[in-house]
Amino acid sequence: MLLPHLGGVRVESVVPEGDLLRIVATTPVAMAVPCPDCGTPSRRRHSGYVRRLADAAIGGRRVCIELMIRRLFCDGAHCARVTFAEQVEGLTVRYGRRTPLVAHLLSAIAVALAGRAGERLAAQLPVPVSRTTLLALVMALPDPAAATPRVLGVDEFALRKGKNNYGTVLVDCETRAPVDLLPEREAATFAAWLTEHPGVEIVCRDRGGTYADGARAGAPDAVQVADLWHVWHNLAEAVKRLVSQHSACLHDPDPAPGTAPEVLHSPLSKGSRLATRVEQHHTAVHNLLDQGMSVRAVAHHLGLARNTVRRYARSATWQELTIGRWQNLPSTLDPYKPYLHQRWREGHTVAVKLHAELRERGFTGSYSVVRNYLQLFRRTPDDPPPPRPPGVRKVTGWITRNPDRVSDEDRQKLKAILARCPELEAATGHVRSFAAMMAIRSADRLPQWIADARADETRGLRTFADGLMKDFDAVVLGLSTQWSSGCVEGRVTDIKFLKRQMAGRAGHPLLRKRVLLVAADRRQHRVTTTAAS
Repeated sequence: MLLPHLGGVRVESVVPEGDLLRIVATTPVAMAVPCPDCGTPSRRRHSGYVRRLADAAIGGRRVCIELMIRRLFCDGAHCARVTFAEQVEGLTVRYGRRTPLVAHLLSAIAVALAGRAGERLAAQLPVPVSRTTLLALVMALPDPAAATPRVLGVDEFALRKGKNNYGTVLVDCETRAPVDLLPEREAATFAAWLTEHPGVEIVCRDRGGTYADGARAGAPDAVQVADLWHVWHNLAEAVKRLVSQHSACLHDPDPAPGTAPEVLHSPLSKGSRLATRVEQHHTAVHNLLDQGMSVRAVAHHLGLARNTVRRYARSATWQELTIGRWQNLPSTLDPYKPYLHQRWREGHTVAVKLHAELRERGFTGSYSVVRNYLQLFRRTPDDPPPPRPPGVRKVTGWITRNPDRVSDEDRQKLKAILARCPELEAATGHVRSFAAMMAIRSADRLPQWIADARADETRGLRTFADGLMKDFDAVVLGLSTQWSSGCVEGRVTDIKFLKRQMAGRAGHPLLRKRVLLVAADRRQHRVTTTAAS
């Protein structure tokens, strides 16, 4: 009852040896054992040997089972095997040095915690084992059984952060369970998987062309659904580029004489080191593209990421890449600026003393931060400098955010900016109408919205509208059906957790195995919990 896996053997003795409990056992002599090849039972003994098996701990002691195993003759007339070693069900396996009980325990630890953390936990049980052995146990486990999903979600994930190395995660959108992990994000790899797993009817994807091409090649009869989050993200990126092109409209016009300080030298002004590098890269990218080279070839030639090359290629001038990128960044000095303004008007202009006063009020920044800020005051000694204009990202957020979630102060700033820039005002109207269309899932309005955006003289969102037209059917299904890539994003978050747990040392095979096994364990746990309740 206490040790059911020892029911098939005869225990001779139990000897405690410090932190080790040694169990000596033998198999019943009268028991006939079938041949593993022909199945003929045999009792004829050829020889014997001792197997030492690690078992689960008892009373805080490690357990070692010393089992006398018989080697028997095979009595089958036509069997090629002469002798074979007997196996005890539930206790031994061929070439195994652990009982199935402890092997299952270690496999569960390895699936949940991977190598190093699993090694530390196993040592406390105590069932000491190395981290490499735990990982080998994980890789030896079979993949969970999974049928080909009817609704398949696909998205990319980073295999190594900062290395421009991406894989593909496939998720069953109906069960929200991961189906497979592909080592690449290429269209051919995705198409090959679809060809090997026929039966996919719906493919939920992002707006990129890679998975769209793969789905058309591997599952031509499946319909494609563009995820609405990615559609809105593409719209926000288009608005950001538009705001960047009209960043001059973000400044307040015609400041009063003597109130606007002379602008300090910007790190992105003409002639600076950073601006020179951006200008050189922009020129090199456009020269190579004009020669007929592809984006991939240009990225390899210049040592840049493909997305960086695409950003340079989309920009007509290098200044578009620099305007507003480092403007209006938050500073540790922001909460103390009103106090500095007051002290400056009172005649206190020594930076060292003002820095000391701010330190008494909780300021943790350095003296140079205060000194550099006061330089603006010294250029316009009569009045402190006006507040900096809002940055490109902030204005983009005001335009794309729900108006009810924008503060009254920010709403007034946006209203002033739109009054100075008709193109941004027209784009804001298009964004609000697109948001209303998404809120009520009205796909019928999409053709009219595309027509209005493409007919707009400002051409602010024409590129985005052209992209919607090329992917029209998928976007319409995204607006009119319940399917999306939300569950896929959740699985990407799980993958990031497992990657951090393995400290980025795991390759694709181990990561794939753990993602599938962890998800299967979670489903089994939910089923067990539901049945118990």
